[in-house]
Amino acid sequence: MPPPFAKRPNRPPTKRKTNKTKRPVKCRFCTSDGCPRPVYVDYKDLRTLKVMITRDGHIIPRRRTGNCAKFQRAVRRAILRARFMGLLAYVNRED
Repeated sequence: MPPPFAKRPNRPPTKRKTNKTKRPVKCRFCTSDGCPRPVYVDYKDLRTLKVMITRDGHIIPRRRTGNCAKFQRAVRRAILRARFMGLLAYVNRED
């Protein structure tokens, strides 16, 4: 009996995963000139805010959305404000 760590000759070769090049995500609120002042995200703009949250209601982090730090904080504030006002749900219910 061969040792347990020996290679099996009849096994088909496995495919290796190739590294996909990640495209750099840019902040959707910044312009080519830089961050506009004042930094503000409208809490009534539900279409933009719904993109920034998951189905479970979690706010998507910066590394996924590509927002800069200033606008990520503004997005967080806007989402919390819209939830408090009743425009956004805290958790999406699937009945």
